[in-house]
Amino acid sequence: MKVILLSDIKGVGKKDQIINASDGYARNFLFPKKLAVEANAENMNKLKAKQDSNQYKKNVEKEEAIKIAEKLKGILLKISVKAGENGKIFGSITSKEIADNLKEQYKIEIDKKKIELKEPIKTVGSFVVSIRLYEGIIGNLKVQIITA
Repeated sequence: MKVILLSDIKGVGKKDQIINASDGYARNFLFPKKLAVEANAENMNKLKAKQDSNQYKKNVEKEEAIKIAEKLKGILLKISVKAGENGKIFGSITSKEIADNLKEQYKIEIDKKKIELKEPIKTVGSFVVSIRLYEGIIGNLKVQIITA
């Protein structure tokens, strides 16, 4: 019997996957626990509509990420900090501070977890920071640290 899984089942399959299950397993275990539904025409159409909707959402997110990546190319984010001698700053600039300044200065919201810093910035100067916007789409942002 063909069934559509409603949740991930270890050793059987993932959510929204169509599998062949024995009649007894489907009727006595999967259906009563609402882990699966029969793969009839109505349920297949619902699954197709759900997959189309998810694909559309992914395409919209990808387009948004491309637009943001284009915006980031032309931005020079200036962050002013207190610094001592030799251009060494007090404390450090983290991905959170970069995200906050980007939101404050350019009204672009980016999650701090998406900003890739190998280590916090501890000196005055210009840096290029890469930002993971979407799968395979990475934007580069120029950050200039200046003394206050």
